[in-house]
Amino acid sequence: MRVSLFITCLADQLFPEVGMATVRLLRHLGVQVDFPEGQTCCGQAMWNSGFHAEAKALARTHLAAFADSECIVAPSGSCAGMVRGHYAELFREEPALLERARQVAARTYELSEFLVEVLGVEDLGAAYRGRAVYHNGCHMARVLGVTEPPLRLLRRVRGLELAEMARQDLCCGFGGTFSIKQPEISVAMADEKIEHLHATGADLLVGTDAACLMQLEGRLRRLGSRVRVLHLANLLAEGVGLG
Repeated sequence: MRVSLFITCLADQLFPEVGMATVRLLRHLGVQVDFPEGQTCCGQAMWNSGFHAEAKALARTHLAAFADSECIVAPSGSCAGMVRGHYAELFREEPALLERARQVAARTYELSEFLVEVLGVEDLGAAYRGRAVYHNGCHMARVLGVTEPPLRLLRRVRGLELAEMARQDLCCGFGGTFSIKQPEISVAMADEKIEHLHATGADLLVGTDAACLMQLEGRLRRLGSRVRVLHLANLLAEGVGLG
């Protein structure tokens, strides 16, 4: 099976280790991975800010870059959610591009969703000792509707105790440009989430979106917390011994 990596802006620019871990995991499972070099931003930031013409221009580039991809995998529920949840709306008045958008959306998966629901893999043989809390990002849960695959993977990690955090449904407060436009509210939301995290006694926070993890790790460090923050791809790759 061949997969095209949809790297996402944050992984490409700030968290390349997430992209590398994703590739290592997929290759470890016998999947061939390619990287369409024409990809840029999916347009989510523009879409969320009301700049739909700019979002559409980026979406056209995305559709062209992944037009021939058999399967598209992103280490981000948020960016995969943009393609699956909003591209059809962007091109609703352009029939040719609307059909292409639907085709690309149907072939796009978030990493854990792909591992569990497409490859049928829940146990990668990973081991990691610690007590962890999983943060389910808003777009992952509400746009993609993906909630169980990451938990299934985490439950199979040997030595990992998975704790349940109160108010798991709370947003981390990032929200893209929301955190810039409403910094005080954004920080308050993150701190509330962190208060519930600390109450579990966990020493590890795991998530599937670099944006959420960046938001929460930034606050954790400012608060002097020693909780480690890891993307699911990095935890699994580390646990399997892939670095």
